[in-house]
Amino acid sequence: MSAHVTRRERCRLCDGRQLELVLPIAASPIADAYVPASRLGEPQERYPLDLYLCRDCGHVQNVDVVDPDVLFRDYIYVTASSLGLVEHYRQYAETVVRQFGLVRDALVVEIGSNDGSLLGFFRERGCRVVGVDPARRIAEEASARGIPTLPEFFGSTLAARIRAEHGGAALVAANNVFAHADDLADIVRGIRELLADDGVFVFEVSYLGDIVDRFLFDTVYHEHVSYHSIAPLDRFFERLGMQLFDVQRIASKGGSIRGFAQRRPEGCRPVSGVVTAMIADERSRGLGEPPIYRDYASAIDERKAAVTRIVDEARTAGRRVAGYGASTTVTTLMWHFDLTQKLDFLADDNPLKQGLYAPRCHLPVVPSEVLYTRRPDMVVILAWNYADPIIKRHQRYLAEGGTFLVPLPEPRLVKAN
Repeated sequence: MSAHVTRRERCRLCDGRQLELVLPIAASPIADAYVPASRLGEPQERYPLDLYLCRDCGHVQNVDVVDPDVLFRDYIYVTASSLGLVEHYRQYAETVVRQFGLVRDALVVEIGSNDGSLLGFFRERGCRVVGVDPARRIAEEASARGIPTLPEFFGSTLAARIRAEHGGAALVAANNVFAHADDLADIVRGIRELLADDGVFVFEVSYLGDIVDRFLFDTVYHEHVSYHSIAPLDRFFERLGMQLFDVQRIASKGGSIRGFAQRRPEGCRPVSGVVTAMIADERSRGLGEPPIYRDYASAIDERKAAVTRIVDEARTAGRRVAGYGASTTVTTLMWHFDLTQKLDFLADDNPLKQGLYAPRCHLPVVPSEVLYTRRPDMVVILAWNYADPIIKRHQRYLAEGGTFLVPLPEPRLVKAN
């Protein structure tokens, strides 16, 4: 085992010991560790990604935990680079301010605040804001833009410090980061410490049911150590003096939940029927039992076999094959589908990724306009959730004889007409 990895022996949510491997996923390098040419000589390790099910509470998790300093201190992803996410956060802030009646000067704290996009919208509405994000450069840049951001990992000790300096928080938010932390119990203790008596913790995470239903297995990467469903979360919050009182289904990240929790016994909001209904649905589907994940693994393998056959046939015929996408999910997909040695390059529309090289396999990342100069015969749309806008944008590539291969949720070839 690498010096950068520790293995968890107990469930992250309930502390149970009955952890069963249910979804084997190929080991990969750190998903967003794209490097410049000057660092191509540096080794990049592969780390385990297998998912385990807690047979005590039903939580699905990665038990091989990569040192968070390796993952997050030099993080390069910024919210503003993600299609539609800034607008999502604008609507999010409007909704939450209205729903909970946040008044001027109310304190809003965001865990994993990144470039401060969400907090900026709360600030516009008169709230006091504090961000917490361990990515030092991103935190520094957010602070320079007027979003005070602490370059630290959130926990109970930091929460006590923030409360002493700023008072109790009307709202604590954690978006697409509540799945990232190994010691979730200490984070929730910190949230409880930081919240005012009537404060609300709101979080967004990918939803396990959608990960299964929509073949979003490529959202499994080392930054994500938990894959959340409602029943285990409900028990987890209760154990730590909190109460999950509402859940909303949202489209973000291919299928997510927005959860709302309050302090107990101080919080007095009634528990929505959605919470009990989703727990009942998860139980009926068997999300807390191994068979659904074994079936899922088999279905993924079938798609891998189909994609591999198409790519191998093209290469055997002398055709050139490239990939489209250079995101975190692309790393998982390429390594699990054995594509890292079968592509000539990766096209991507994010200027921050262009000119870099993919983790460990070192495929060059180039602007998508290169499709018209290097003219690959086939392009695998690795960022398959965005396949439709990518195909629409590159009708000329198809008109000139190119072929797109969309690998998921069902492999399909797209040609002109």
